[in-house]
Amino acid sequence: MPPAESFPTKSSGVIDCANGAAYKVAPRVLAELGAEIVPIGCSPNGRNINDACGSTSPELLQLTVPGVRADVGIALDGDGDRVVMIDALGRTVDGDQILFVLAAARRAAGTLRGPVVGTVMSNLGLEQALGERGIEFRRAAVGDRYVLAAMIEAGGTLGGETSGHILCLDKTTTGDGLISALQVLAVMKASGKALAELAAPMSKYPQVMLNVKVARGFDPLQNEAVRATADRAERGFDGRGRVVLRASGTEPVVRVMVEGHDATMVRKAAKEIAAAVETAARDH
Repeated sequence: MPPAESFPTKSSGVIDCANGAAYKVAPRVLAELGAEIVPIGCSPNGRNINDACGSTSPELLQLTVPGVRADVGIALDGDGDRVVMIDALGRTVDGDQILFVLAAARRAAGTLRGPVVGTVMSNLGLEQALGERGIEFRRAAVGDRYVLAAMIEAGGTLGGETSGHILCLDKTTTGDGLISALQVLAVMKASGKALAELAAPMSKYPQVMLNVKVARGFDPLQNEAVRATADRAERGFDGRGRVVLRASGTEPVVRVMVEGHDATMVRKAAKEIAAAVETAARDH
């Protein structure tokens, strides 16, 4: 872990520990590094872990950060391996944006090694923002183990998922939400910039995700009508959008993800593809 002087001093923040594993250590670490901390989600009772709090439900944190005029908010999940952050205006900075902030800073400092690795679900805006800075971006299957495998194969040290499961292999061997947050705080300190300013160069593309119930074993990519509908939609974005069809590994649904530069087009395409999947699955 970097030395304490790398992190902000005389700064204020709110940390939401999701009533989980990091409820003691995370506020203490930040306080010892000089920040004024308002802790929430730090009263576990054995039943309230991730209950309307933490990275999966950051609404309370979004209200609290501007309410107490804090500089930043940090939301961990119950087991402490994921993090999303909140800027001073209460806006969420997700895993894709955190990856961008860290990658851009490391590129500028000359310390970025290898490509940045995301997943097939990472926002297209991340890929484009990194590309504009000459940073290679690779996509792995959904799941931190696949991200890790791709990072090791490519010799990279930075990767993660939109959910906030960030891997900084030069700092730790696995996902750790607190360590990931500390890397962002170090960038804020070194640059003198607020979180919102650091994340601003990455424009997130509108994205729609629809789940379509199907019979187990149905593969949308093996259906000609579904593929044709998806291909037609993707061509319509003219290189400024994409379609991902993925059968869930845990439940009998097909996940239809569409993202692109035009929100109306994205919604329309997602509905059309979902309808094609539903019809094909019914006739399967």
